[in-house]
Amino acid sequence: MSTPDPAQGRRQLRPTDVKRLNRDWRRRTGARLDLLVESVTQPFNMGSIIRSAAVFGVEHLWLAGNATPPTHRNVAKTALGTDRLVSWEHAGTAAEAAAAVRKAGLRLVAVELTADAVPLHEAPLDGDVCLAIGSEDHGCSPALLTAADAVTYIPQIGRVGSLNVAVATAIALAEARRREWSA
Repeated sequence: MSTPDPAQGRRQLRPTDVKRLNRDWRRRTGARLDLLVESVTQPFNMGSIIRSAAVFGVEHLWLAGNATPPTHRNVAKTALGTDRLVSWEHAGTAAEAAAAVRKAGLRLVAVELTADAVPLHEAPLDGDVCLAIGSEDHGCSPALLTAADAVTYIPQIGRVGSLNVAVATAIALAEARRREWSA
């Protein structure tokens, strides 16, 4: 007697099924998740960041420094319309943006390699939190790191020392939501 192949009954979800699945995940989501983006200047990166922010239910995008705004014409190429799903504002300098985040009642966790950073899977991501990311070349500024309540990094074992800022943002957002959903 042959063993049934489970893949034979596997099919991709229809759009209606995907909407139902997403509604179920939204019901499991209670914590507020925001994102502070400091001096990310490449429109492709900003578009990818916005798209990931929309996917993971980021409520508000705080821009600091010379971050490219979502209204830049080249952001739309990678944001694919998701820029209309995430509210945003330019909040000034990193210190001013951090103060605005705190005034909004969120804990600020920077994603950066520092001597006191903890691995992402150990970061304090419970409750209402705002993740902070820095520029493509230099990461988070000293002012942003000083203002952060905690700093986390993404453990890496390969021979490359860093991730693209948009990819790192997606990983950090996914971990914040995964932690909430598995609690």
